[in-house]
Parts: sequence; C-alpha cells; structure tokens
Amino acid sequence: MIIEENKSLKNLNTFGIDVSAKYFAEISSVNDLLQLLSEEKYKGEQKLILGGGSNILFTKNYNGLIIANNIKGITVEDVNENEVIISASGGEVWDDLVDFAVNNNYGGIENLKLIPGKVGASPIQNIGAYGVELKDTFLELTAINIHTLEEVRFKNEECRFNYRYSIFKDEYKDQFIITDVKFKLSKNPKINIEYDSLKKEIEIINPSELTIKVVSEAVKRVRESKLPDPLKIGNAGSFFKNPTIDKSKLLFLQKEYEQIPNYIINENEFKIPAGWLIEKSGLKGIQMGNAGTYKNQALVLINNGNASGKEILDLALHIQNEVKKNFGIELIPEVNII
Repeated sequence: MIIEENKSLKNLNTFGIDVSAKYFAEISSVNDLLQLLSEEKYKGEQKLILGGGSNILFTKNYNGLIIANNIKGITVEDVNENEVIISASGGEVWDDLVDFAVNNNYGGIENLKLIPGKVGASPIQNIGAYGVELKDTFLELTAINIHTLEEVRFKNEECRFNYRYSIFKDEYKDQFIITDVKFKLSKNPKINIEYDSLKKEIEIINPSELTIKVVSEAVKRVRESKLPDPLKIGNAGSFFKNPTIDKSKLLFLQKEYEQIPNYIINENEFKIPAGWLIEKSGLKGIQMGNAGTYKNQALVLINNGNASGKEILDLALHIQNEVKKNFGIELIPEVNII
C-alpha cells in the first residue's frame, strides 16, 4: 500500500485538472483497505474513492483522504450451458473486463466497450451506452463500509438502478468502496444494434457474420469518432445526462423542431439527447477561457490546456442556463463535481 501527502491529482483525473489531495492512498487488496481505514490518523478525514478519475471534476484541492482502488482480478465463477458468472475486482479497468468477456464470447457488455474508468465505479453510475446498461447483466457486488469496516453484499434490486443512477449516488454516497462485482453473461449472445449510430456502423456487415466482437469493435469506432482521447484533450466523456421529458413537452418542441431526436421510454416519457440541445443552443465547439465543448460532440466538455476546475464548472453552468432558456429543459451533470 502506498500513502502520500499533498499528492498531485493532475494525472489521476481525465480532465487533467491540477489539484492536490491532503492524503492519497493506493490500495491493492481488501487487507490494504481495512488497514488504511483502521489507522487513527485518517479516521477524522473526509474520504473520496477514486477509480479511473474519468467521471469526476475537481474544482479545488481535496482536504481529506483519497483512496485509489487498485484491487485486481477477473475470474469465471460458474458456468452452465447458457450462462456464465464472472467476478471482477473493483480496481480492474472496465475496458479490460469487456475485452475478457468478448474474447471468450460471453455476451452482454460488448456495447459498453471503451467506457473509461474501473469496475468498482461502474455500478455507482449504472454505466450505459448504445442501448445497454450495466444493470442488465449485474448480479451483485461486494463492498466495504468505510465507517464500520463491515463487508456488505448488494443484489441487483438493492442497488435501485435507474438511468445513470444507483443508491450509491445519494443515500450511500461515499460510504462504501466496491471491492468486487459479479455479472451474469450469456454463452449464446444476442446481438443488440438498435442504437442508430451503431446500426449505421454495422449495416454493411452480413447479419450472419455479426458477433459480439464485431459489435464491440463497431462501438469502439463510433466512440472514437465522437469522443476525444483524454490523454490528448482533457475530458470526462458525456458531462450531462440525457434529459427525460413528457409527451406534451415533446409535442410542444416538435412544433419548432420537427426533427428533434427522441427515444421512447414509455408512452408518456421520452429521452432527448443532451448533445443535440447543446448544439442547437449554439454551443458546440465554443471556448470559454481554457474550457470548451468538443467540436465533434457538444456533450463533451474539454480542457483546452490549463483549465481550472472552476473554468469547466462555469462553462457547464453557462450551458445549463442556455439550454434552460432555449428549451425549458434542465440538464443534470453526469460527472461527479467535487
């Protein structure tokens, strides 16, 4: 276990924000975690769990203990004719888990290819992309309560999953560190290419040749065409959630924007792409100070060089205000703002 003081976090968050943590600890086992949380020195400190740093915006130095989860391991726990249960440690890179599943023809998470971050953070956000969400294959997780040191298991229904939401985003926020996640995947995968941009990417392929590897590679190409590489341009992917509106609101907007893209949730609820709302507000590719929106995807806020967290946040607030003014729709950040 590595413990440092006044640790720079610039290379540990994908926005590349230059802030520091009072204390920083990197754990590689559950024993490391229990030892760390038992030390008197850190008991009074506020604590933050850091995975890949890909869904967080630091607006100031962190005056407490940041715990970086580096617990590794992927194992196949149970196999039958149709299904396989995979266990992945919280510190595993999410994309490595996707590759493991795809390379073994275990279906269910291939559409989640190239989502940054670590496995332990994936249930917190209920990550999703291209018509698939983590909750679709999630079985259970194991977590340590950072206050009581108790090990707790949470089944799917106990996590209260919803769109980019779980119980760990409010009621249990910053109370647990997830050490292990189990998934139930299919040995007879069903291909899901219903999402428009994915369907277009794959339409030239003979349906008989479609495999989860083909789908995973197509998702990778689509994501790379829309999203900047955080190693080159600081960003945290999609900054806002796609808002949900009711049917009356959709009909009202369609009077002025006949081609407004929308996705049906149920007969009275529709999801509108946040990126479309931002672009139609004239904010695609703009720059405010050292912050901006990405030229290929307005939903992605970027660090153009040496942006502070406050500059990124000010841009986000400006976007929220403009979209609210133009459409009467409130955008909610998907990124965790610290």
